[in-house]
Order: sequence, then C-alpha cells, then structure tokens
Amino acid sequence: MVTSVRLRTPLALLGAAVLVLAGPPLLSTGSGAETGTQIPGLRFMVPNTPGGGYDITARTAAKNAEDAGLTHSIEVFNLPGAGGTVGLSRLVSEHGNGKLAMSMGLGVVGAVRSNHAPKTLADTTPIARLTEEQDVVVVAKDSPYRTIDELITAWKKNPGKLPVGGGSSPGGPDHLAPMLMARAAGISPKAVNYIPFDGGGELLASILGNKVAFGVSGVGEYLDQIKAGELRVLAVTGPERVEELKDAPTLKESGYDVNFTNWRGIVAPPGLSEAERDKLTRLVEELHDSPEWQKSLEQNGWDDAFLSGERFGAFLDAQDKRVVSVLKELGL
Repeated sequence: MVTSVRLRTPLALLGAAVLVLAGPPLLSTGSGAETGTQIPGLRFMVPNTPGGGYDITARTAAKNAEDAGLTHSIEVFNLPGAGGTVGLSRLVSEHGNGKLAMSMGLGVVGAVRSNHAPKTLADTTPIARLTEEQDVVVVAKDSPYRTIDELITAWKKNPGKLPVGGGSSPGGPDHLAPMLMARAAGISPKAVNYIPFDGGGELLASILGNKVAFGVSGVGEYLDQIKAGELRVLAVTGPERVEELKDAPTLKESGYDVNFTNWRGIVAPPGLSEAERDKLTRLVEELHDSPEWQKSLEQNGWDDAFLSGERFGAFLDAQDKRVVSVLKELGL
C-alpha cells in the first residue's frame, strides 16, 4: 500500500525531526534553471513509515532542494514493508524512470540479506551517499535506567527479558548496534531479544509505552523527543559525543568497545540514460552545496558524508560485504 504524505505527522507520535513540507511547493526559476537540475514530476520514495530516518532525510532534502530553487514540486511518498525491500523491489521495477529516486541506507543493505530479497542494491542506479550519523541508546523518561551502566547491568542478568527495539530489520543499523553493544558487554548476541520496527516512527510509540526496555535509533530521528524530555538518552554509538547531546557519553568512554555509525543516501531505478543519471546526480550535488542543506545537517545532528556516482556504487558493494561479515562474526 502506497501512502502519499505531504505534511509531517505530529512529532510526539512519530519522532520526526524539524523540517516539514507545508503548503504549496515553491516555484522557482533560480539556480536550478541555470545548472540544469530541474526535474519536473520528480518523486521521492521512502521505503519505510513516516517519521523514520529515511522519511526525515527525504522530506528534508526535498524541501531544501525546493527552497534553493534547484527543482520544484517534489512528491515524497511512503512505501513501507520488509525493512525497505518492498520499496526496493518497486524501484527496480521502474526501469528507465528518471523521475523517481529512493531514500535508503544501511538498513536496506541489511534487509536485503536478512529477507533474502530477490532484488538488491546492485540492481539500482547509485546516486549519492548524503549523511552519516550515530545511533542513540534511549529509554522512556520514566524508565528505571538512568545510565548506560544501569541498563547493561540489568540486561546482563536476563537478556531475554529486556527487549530492545530498533527501526530496522535484522542486519540493519538499529539491529547491528545493540548486537555489538551486547558482545562488548559480555552478552551473547543470540540471547538478545531484538524487536524490529519498520522505521523509527513505529519504534517511538513502543519506547514511550515501555513495550521495549530500550531503543536504538538515529540521532536525528529522536533529537526533538530527547530535548523535550520525552526520551532519556543513555549513550551514543559513535567515536565522539554528539554536539547536540553533550551529556550523553559514547559507549566506548563508558567502557564498552563499540564504534558504530549509520549512513543514508539516494538510489534510482536501473536503466537510466546517461543524461537522466547525470541530472539526478547534479541535483543532489547542488543540494549538498546549498546553505539550506548545510543548515539541515547541523539541525539534525547529521555528519556530512557526501559520496556520489561510481564511488557510491563501490561503497554500496563494500557495505554489503561488511553486513555479511558482521552477521557471521556475531554468529547471527
């Protein structure tokens, strides 16, 4: 089922970040006309539910591109299912469609493997990697766990009774991060009770309702809820503290040898002409250089990780091999 969404759902329900598509799209004859980035009728598919990281990235990119005058009337729509592989299958079936792109990331790489999907990212046209971000380990504001050590002490006593929720299928970032965390804490990854959700928006309600003991998701997805006091962040998974969450320690400085980051990017259908591929790539490159996008990176706690074209294609291949390797290493 395809869900077209033009307005963001309430932050308290979906954990979306700050930027919203509101009102009629901006019409512009700005830099897009000059650099050849205008793609009339461009549609941006989000392969999970509203409020997740792919959704936030897609809607932010679309609004920024319009505000910068690079193109106009971008339609963003959601096609969730099977960790992103339903959307991936749809994308691949749109052979030669130069007016369609899909927001994706490490979660789709993992879902392809865990769901034994018939279509893979090798069947797409790679456009660009946009961002990198850390995951956060979060609990509800009324959770008994106030520090990462308190949580892990309880987790070690009975891993199966402390379910952890993530916004990705097994093999995706929100699954790999707690599995690496468990191993670093001396917990067998096979003993972890991981509950997958189709994006951070779905996960949020279960964290707030204490249906899971804790959740793992991207910084940008839950930054507003953390700042509002609805969620308590216990740790971040990357190498350094996050500027917007300075009080949250890294797992490594807390004594757990984990250094994990997620990334997100854009792919298009196979079979594009060279001109269609180049125009999509040029649009994303101009978006990356725009003040609007640079401001969004800062607001959402995203790190700039831009990589386009063939280099992004090589990166996707390496990430697929990485997921397989980590899952084998963890015995999963």
